[in-house]
Amino acid sequence: MSIERLRGCRPHLFVGRDEAPVAFVETLGNAVRLAALDRTATSLGLRPGLTLADARARVPELEVFPHDPHADLEWLERLADGCARYTPSIALDPPHGLILDIAGCTHAFEGERRLALDVEERMARRGILVRHAFGDTPEAARALARHAGGPAPDEARAIRRLPVAALELDDDATAALVAAGLKLVGDVMARPLSAIAARFGADAATAIRRLAGEAESPLTVRRTVAPIKVEHRFAEPIARTEDVLSVIGDLVAEAGRYLEERHQGGRRWEVRLFRADGQVQRLRIETGQPTRDPALLLRLFRERIDALADPLDPGFGYDLIQLDVALAERLDASQLRLEGGAVQAGEVAALVDRLSTRLGRSRVRRIAPRNSHIPEQAELLLAAAAPTPPDTGWLTPDPGEPPLRPIYLFDPPQPIQTLAAETPDGPPARFRWGRRLHDVARAEGPERIAGEWWRRQQAIPTRDYYRVEDVRGRRFWIFRHGLYSETERPRWYVHGLFA
Repeated sequence: MSIERLRGCRPHLFVGRDEAPVAFVETLGNAVRLAALDRTATSLGLRPGLTLADARARVPELEVFPHDPHADLEWLERLADGCARYTPSIALDPPHGLILDIAGCTHAFEGERRLALDVEERMARRGILVRHAFGDTPEAARALARHAGGPAPDEARAIRRLPVAALELDDDATAALVAAGLKLVGDVMARPLSAIAARFGADAATAIRRLAGEAESPLTVRRTVAPIKVEHRFAEPIARTEDVLSVIGDLVAEAGRYLEERHQGGRRWEVRLFRADGQVQRLRIETGQPTRDPALLLRLFRERIDALADPLDPGFGYDLIQLDVALAERLDASQLRLEGGAVQAGEVAALVDRLSTRLGRSRVRRIAPRNSHIPEQAELLLAAAAPTPPDTGWLTPDPGEPPLRPIYLFDPPQPIQTLAAETPDGPPARFRWGRRLHDVARAEGPERIAGEWWRRQQAIPTRDYYRVEDVRGRRFWIFRHGLYSETERPRWYVHGLFA
């Protein structure tokens, strides 16, 4: 995997070079050791774990590159993206494996064999050698691919002929099985599982059960299946941007019909463009309100393409385009008001969608309520296209009453010095904020807010909030941090200003 990643991402490193053996090294402790090898280096007797000094002594012409497991994992992710043309259920099997759940996905390729052949051909174009196998469980398919070298007509019989290394136990357990004369998986299967577990550990018995399909083998896929997924395949790849947009428009209309049947609209739409050479490009848009309007969505996709830092590079063309509606919400028919209020709201939502698509998702934001009684935690700053948290709403005063909370809050609250108070637990009659003295003419409260005692071990002082107005008509939202029963000297703060 490492050598294929390096040849694919940095081919200039190999220009003008012969097929010299290549190794990737990493520092372990005080020694530099081999981490990965190409086929030529392996054929010369080198193995992972060997020190670089010993490897140089055996093979002086060895080419060495630093091992980068993060880059290898990213390369594996890119290969998994390309395999999304075969199935949406893909799991990574690091450092150099992919597991594809192709149940119900083989009809587009006229069977498993043609699907596997297509995978091999596409990988070969990128210089990647593939070893694959089919299995009833992920463990069976992985064991056959790694230790049998390919598919087997009789899966159960082939599994029994595998070496015990296919169980993927630790080195000590594998060596113990071989020392006991159990060199093949079939030898272990012929023994009672209780005896295997007692002598070699429960992991050995569990591995046998999973290979035999007698235990659950959950597959952790990379991404969840979208509620609605449509695609279009081409006998001849397309390359023009206008042709791509035309196909996207058709896919949006098709997805819209499915959404209409469900009385839903899409909030998150994602297009994947599969190039003939295996590369995958993504286009993603989000809308502030659920929609299934093809004209609006096609305009947003055009905006997304125009806003790309690098324009679409079709290469040899796209032979598959997929559209996922990753997030869908309820969308019922709306009644327009006579004064056109609904139309105006729709225009504002469309403007927000266009700005978010053109400038970036995080550039256009809105404030959303959060289910918390702590004032500074009762609001969230979200992307305009992000869904609103459920079961939340803004606090609204009764008709004719002043607002309960100020629009603007200080972060953090600013300390004030109180000079007098009518009662120990009452509002101050005068306070100093900064260099200015304020005489309180009217006050309302308190609104008592306790701390989130269930989140912290230590006691959190109670807050008593007051809405006060000074003699000049300026209104403040102040609070006392702590009751006199909780602390000897509670402190006062101004948290916000009313308009």
